[in-house]
Amino acid sequence: MKIEKKALILVDHGSKVKEANNLLQTISEIIRKRHDTGFDIVIHSHMELAEPSIEQAFEICVKKGASKIVVHPYFLVPGRHSKTDIPNMVSEAARNHPQIEYRVTEPLGIHENIIDVIIERTKD
Repeated sequence: MKIEKKALILVDHGSKVKEANNLLQTISEIIRKRHDTGFDIVIHSHMELAEPSIEQAFEICVKKGASKIVVHPYFLVPGRHSKTDIPNMVSEAARNHPQIEYRVTEPLGIHENIIDVIIERTKD
């Protein structure tokens, strides 16, 4: 019996500023350390300007044995990147792996926990 592995790829825009790119890597590491996510593999990627790219991240997940890949745009609001660019880039990366099930989620958007963070950070 083959064990199915599920992967999560977080995607941001990517930046020329190393510290900005490192933020998503840190978030991936925090998620990876949690035991309640349902993901066997967690990796970060960038649309452009930095590596790993979406395609590179997809390949890494496949090489690590992922049979299902969930891609999450690490963007606050829906826009061209999360609605069009990232799904197209993921589709292109998946083209060579028809056996892999994948989906792209909605960006962060409106959520009570995000509201809590805003209130926390804006308190005196």
